[in-house]
Amino acid sequence: MDRITLKARAKINIGLDILGQRDDGYHFVHMVMQTISLHDEVTIRKQMDKEILIKSNLRYLPSNENNIVYKAAMLIKEEFGITEGLRFDLKKEIPIAAGMAGGSTDAASTLIGLNRMFDLKLSTKELCDRGGKLGADVPYCIRGGTMLATGIGDELTCLSPMPECYVVIAKPRASVSTRTVYQKYDSLEQVEHPNMDLLVDKINGGNLKEIAKYMGNVLELVTIPMVPEITRIKEQMIQDGAMISMMSGSGPTVFGLFEQQEEAQRAITSLSQQPFIQKCGMTRFWNRK
Repeated sequence: MDRITLKARAKINIGLDILGQRDDGYHFVHMVMQTISLHDEVTIRKQMDKEILIKSNLRYLPSNENNIVYKAAMLIKEEFGITEGLRFDLKKEIPIAAGMAGGSTDAASTLIGLNRMFDLKLSTKELCDRGGKLGADVPYCIRGGTMLATGIGDELTCLSPMPECYVVIAKPRASVSTRTVYQKYDSLEQVEHPNMDLLVDKINGGNLKEIAKYMGNVLELVTIPMVPEITRIKEQMIQDGAMISMMSGSGPTVFGLFEQQEEAQRAITSLSQQPFIQKCGMTRFWNRK
């Protein structure tokens, strides 16, 4: 196989809580992650030379060892003695620095793609073990679906798939540093934590309205003061009919869950007129069959 193209799907957080911090700086988390249909496209080609070449539709995306795709490719090349060069063409649709695992899912697709291309016969667990060396979200992106993540995000438990609905994604023009968000969170004296155990029970129960009642993201406490447009987006989504609107990950992307497509489209129309919106669109939940 000399060429392969994969869909690198984004994620959102249905719930996110932080329980503490390790000595190495990683945080203990308790969160539910959900894959959505919005995706980047990763095309891998073999080359005659030994180099790793990365091309993207975003000019400002790094194409060297600072790109997580490069790191994933180098990890596999070095471990398995692959001498062929590799070219990666990245068609980015997931917003950058948006709390949607855009880099992590590209790295996950790189590992999956190279496993198939070179017939390495790595199991999903073995891929996840390697993905964990690249970033805490990479193992989840390899597996995908509706999952509870604990530990530093690398201990994954499958949950019942989220009920079908329409998901509106809105990314403000502002960007935030995940590192900065977590550092600011560590300085908070009081935090109201979401009830993640009850959220998981409601997800396994399959009633979307009940799930929506217990969704929450503790990092909103930090990111909203940095990006106040998040509140305006959430309020607009609720006004247009969303059952719940919440920030994903460390932000600043906001999503809303809608029962009716007409309501979701109305929210997109409303938000698209706002000058502080960079990207807005509709997607759905995605789970492996």
